[in-house]
Amino acid sequence: MKQQLNGQPDLAMVRQLNDTFRHTFCGGRLVMTRSIADLPEDDQATLLEQVRTFSAFTRANDPHGEHDFGSFVHGDVKYFWKIDYYDADGVYGSDNRADPLVTTRVLTIMRADEY
Repeated sequence: MKQQLNGQPDLAMVRQLNDTFRHTFCGGRLVMTRSIADLPEDDQATLLEQVRTFSAFTRANDPHGEHDFGSFVHGDVKYFWKIDYYDADGVYGSDNRADPLVTTRVLTIMRADEY
């Protein structure tokens, strides 16, 4: 995988992989906290759609340009979603989050008060 001069993973590739995963829910693992899993299916579907279509990235919520975090309100509750990067076995942190061969993406959806 392409590396930047400073040894950090290619952020454009990280962003592309995160966006693809978030839009399709393919290429990683999707996790819902218990409070999300306990919601009615219609509410879960709405939350998944909010995550899938999220596009309100700013310097404040995406300072590194990776598209790995977002928040939104459904009803009167604030929700977060977050993508974390693990090794291929899902045990340790990934050595290169821009390389899908060595990285397992985990997208977690939670209530903001669970963070």
